[in-house]
Amino acid sequence: MAAAADDGSDTIYALASGAGSAGIAVYRLSGPAAGAAVRALTGAAPPPPRQAVLRRIGDAAGEAAGSEIDRGLVLWFPGPASFTGEDVAEFHLHGGRAVRAAFYRALAALPGLRAAEAGEFTRRAFENGRLDLTQAEGLADLVAAETEGQRRQALRQMEGALGARYDRWRTDLVACLAELEAAIDFVDEDLPEDVVPPAIARLAVLAAELEAHLADGSRGERLRDGVQVAIVGPPNAGKSSLLNALARREAAIVADRAGTTRDIVEVALDLGGVPVLLADTAGLRHSADSVEAEGVRRALARAASDDIRILLLDATAWPPDPALLADLPSGPAIVAVNKVDLAPVPAGTAVLGQESLQLSVRTGSGLSALLTRLEDMAASLAAPAAEAGITRVRHREAVEECLAAVRRALAAPGGAELVAEDVRFAARSLGRITGRVDVEEILDHVFARFCIGK
Repeated sequence: MAAAADDGSDTIYALASGAGSAGIAVYRLSGPAAGAAVRALTGAAPPPPRQAVLRRIGDAAGEAAGSEIDRGLVLWFPGPASFTGEDVAEFHLHGGRAVRAAFYRALAALPGLRAAEAGEFTRRAFENGRLDLTQAEGLADLVAAETEGQRRQALRQMEGALGARYDRWRTDLVACLAELEAAIDFVDEDLPEDVVPPAIARLAVLAAELEAHLADGSRGERLRDGVQVAIVGPPNAGKSSLLNALARREAAIVADRAGTTRDIVEVALDLGGVPVLLADTAGLRHSADSVEAEGVRRALARAASDDIRILLLDATAWPPDPALLADLPSGPAIVAVNKVDLAPVPAGTAVLGQESLQLSVRTGSGLSALLTRLEDMAASLAAPAAEAGITRVRHREAVEECLAAVRRALAAPGGAELVAEDVRFAARSLGRITGRVDVEEILDHVFARFCIGK
């Protein structure tokens, strides 16, 4: 649900720590009535800024007015030096459900307070200039990060590295635009020189930087969303067993009968800080069974769309069916031959032009080598870049729009008017990434993904 729009007169509150029973629960209030709420709930003025003070917390106006709820720490962050840019209060209470319910009742009874919606604290921080949109998205990614690589990327974005890069490019464009518009508006004045050639030279440098930024192999998006890996191969090659071995749990059903896997089973892995989504797929063979045939179609589609394929072959059914190999999509792949403990295959046997790995999922032989190769391939696709990179589709689309506009400006037949129009469009495209222009249509999309209390 999108964050509610208001004129800033509402004071919002939410549980900012995790739901469920815990030793400590943190409640956050933000808005003009935050100070009054502290007085009502504690019977005293807000404590000195950014100092934790132990106080008794009581119900001031609810059904149990006058009763004590808990004893806890109160912190006060007067605006604008707060996360949201508004007056902010925090209550650190015990994390039991009864305490939470009683404190929520006490908050709801106070005038001017309402429960916050998802992402509303961060949206207020953006609207009050405390964060740009890339920093807000980085904060959301940091909360959701599950691997070390994701954490590092999100932290760098939250600290403003990506936004600073786009702001620098936008500043260059605005400077070019100012010079071009001066030439247009004051054509009769004695300007020092023709401003178009210097502007074109600056745009050519910027175009090269934008092209390099886009030519990143989608590393940032893959690191944020996960590298997609499909295990494909003939029936009974041990694909489900391999998935279970890599996941270290029974995620997929294993059976001796061929064709038991008919839909895609996924597990998430953390390989060297890179998130990997590993998918077990249906065995590849021609089948008259309509359900199994649909599973095969989905397996081939998943193999075609995923970043990496693990082709698992069966040593007891050697050599592999040429028709099966012909159906496989091209792209980065690991070829592994399973069950070599039952039917040895010569080491280094080439399949699809590359050396195969020898594997026995049953004994564990070769699993370490396969995992190492998979980790190396995943890192090559999604390891954090040295500089802040693109992490979302909307960033990429806006940078592509900016580059297209810059290229049009470079190819303009002449005259400051045509160049200026394309430069203006390029600057607006970058501005949409950080939230400087035309952002209303994307605010709900950005902040609706946040958790309540953030």
